[in-house]
Amino acid sequence: MNIVFLGGTETVTGSKFLLESADTRVLVDCGLFQGYKWLRERNWEPPLFDIDRLDAIVLTHAHLDHSGYIPRLYQLGYRGPVYCHSATRDLCGIMLPDSGQIQEEDARFYARHKLSKHAHPEPLYDAETAERCLELFQPLEFGEPVNLGAVRLHLQPAGHILGAGSAILEAEGKRLGFSGDVGRPDDTLMFPPQPLPALDLLLMESTYGDRRHPETDVWQQLAEIVRQVANRGGVLLIPSFAVGRAQTLQYMLVTLMDRGEVPRLGIFLDSPMAIDVSGIYCRYAEQHRLSEADCRRMDRGIIYTHRVEESKALEEIRYPHIIIAGSGMATGGRILHHMKRLLPDHRTTLLFTGYQAGGTRGAHMMAGHRSVKIHGEQVHCKARIEMLDGLSAHADYLDLTNWLLQSDLKPGTRIQLVHGEPDAADALRLYLQEHTKFRVKVAQYRQILRL
Repeated sequence: MNIVFLGGTETVTGSKFLLESADTRVLVDCGLFQGYKWLRERNWEPPLFDIDRLDAIVLTHAHLDHSGYIPRLYQLGYRGPVYCHSATRDLCGIMLPDSGQIQEEDARFYARHKLSKHAHPEPLYDAETAERCLELFQPLEFGEPVNLGAVRLHLQPAGHILGAGSAILEAEGKRLGFSGDVGRPDDTLMFPPQPLPALDLLLMESTYGDRRHPETDVWQQLAEIVRQVANRGGVLLIPSFAVGRAQTLQYMLVTLMDRGEVPRLGIFLDSPMAIDVSGIYCRYAEQHRLSEADCRRMDRGIIYTHRVEESKALEEIRYPHIIIAGSGMATGGRILHHMKRLLPDHRTTLLFTGYQAGGTRGAHMMAGHRSVKIHGEQVHCKARIEMLDGLSAHADYLDLTNWLLQSDLKPGTRIQLVHGEPDAADALRLYLQEHTKFRVKVAQYRQILRL
């Protein structure tokens, strides 16, 4: 039996891990590469496996760096099943078509303004293809077993976002774990990840392998930023991931205003995808900490801008307000249009609320650069740049270590670290070697691990 590492190695994007047993081939996660151009170009390369011999895809969760390549495989001819939690299926039903639509819009924009080196720029896939690929999805509940040829699968809760699970696969007398993205034990929205069973091999994420989450009060930090924006008469502009982060921000902002801790400003959720996702969160109330009353309060306290015309109308607002828009790393979506308009204004505050992968506009700005390229133009930034560190949905290195130690893993269990930048993955490897008895290595791109 082999594990082939086809993505999510030496980077936090493009997660793809191919399990090859005697007569069954399963791809765990099927994500898009994002960030640096040399990474994004991998999305256009032919798959590094035979699509016709692939028996199934298993998704740990819905984020595009884990699911966003499925429409491309569908476009290339894949017609096998995609297994995931039912909430992941519902989220992908929103996120994948949205991804296709954004790619179509970007291609049209670049063609219209002649910003591409290609005469006729094309999307990697379109919204229609993304809609059609959803017919392949086979939803599961946590703990529900399913046989994929000679491989047996079940999912268990991993926290992080709605529907996120660790995939446990058994084949040829071995039990393997694929952590997916692991949530925090004290997450504002989600419950803690479930401890793992005994495993022969674990592939574990290492996104925050070299850092701890700050112990500062994230509620007070957000409140202070909102008060400053109100006093300056500006706009609080928040690039946000549509799944998980946008819902957390809605809940926190509405709660702070209801408590009277910050001025009551208009909150505009300018992301049709995030609007739809918020409704899904309310349908899966058993998976998160929000009550029905919390969901109703969020709905009443937020102004939704569905249409492009409503988004453009925000330009006319002259009083302090808050705009939440995708995407979280400022790689695309409506946030770019707001940034282009508002970054030159010194009264604007641009607030990042999560991990910024290398090569993204978010990482560029967090590194201190005062101009950023948007739609082919350099936009000078006079805005204040802030980071709300405490909202990450990823476990840090100590959270991950405690999760492993609370699990039924035996001393000597093999762990391959994936889904992390090189420094983060190696820092976690060194920490685990010093503080546990597990055998830990960092996975490499296109590595083949034989069991």
